[in-house]
Amino acid sequence: MDEQISAVREAVIAGNAPETEAAVHAGLAAGLSAKRLLDEGLVEGMRHVGQLFEEGEYFVPEMLVAARAMKAGLAILRPQLMEAAIEPKGKVVIGTVRGDMHDIGKNLVGMMLEGAGFEIRDLGVNVAPERFVEVVQNEHPDIVALSALLTTTMPNMAAVIEQLKAAGVREQVKVLVGGAPVTESFAQRIGADGFAPDASQCATLASSLVS
Repeated sequence: MDEQISAVREAVIAGNAPETEAAVHAGLAAGLSAKRLLDEGLVEGMRHVGQLFEEGEYFVPEMLVAARAMKAGLAILRPQLMEAAIEPKGKVVIGTVRGDMHDIGKNLVGMMLEGAGFEIRDLGVNVAPERFVEVVQNEHPDIVALSALLTTTMPNMAAVIEQLKAAGVREQVKVLVGGAPVTESFAQRIGADGFAPDASQCATLASSLVS
């Protein structure tokens, strides 16, 4: 049984989507639960990838292919997880703020968060503050994750937080910010609940905020 889990984990670390799918199917055929394959295989594999990234062994391309492999495995497990009524860790609304069309970092964060057990609602790029507010009001997520890659669009992160306050829903969600020019001090200055310098640390931070 442990061999099946290990095969899933190693396929994710290698970023091999077809192997991940095959290993997940083999694990299910061997009688392993979808929850074990998720937690000990896919999630543990992505956690190790995040560790390699933080140690400078892996870079963004390796993280992206690993995250895609994890998503391929997750697609197979999702119907079984839903049948077993396994609740996600929490819900995250993610988007790149208004004026910014960059999405590679955002997509990677979304995949890492999904790998960590969160339900993801991706609003895409160039998202207006009002759109974030509307989704918070209607869908009641646990976390709003804001991305910006341009210094000129960073003020729109502050605008989202101000709009959440104006709508009376700021206290309902945790706000995380990130992106190449974003810093811890900027996050504190605009009143965000947290800042992560990369996708791996964002997943860790999000997990700590909902635990």
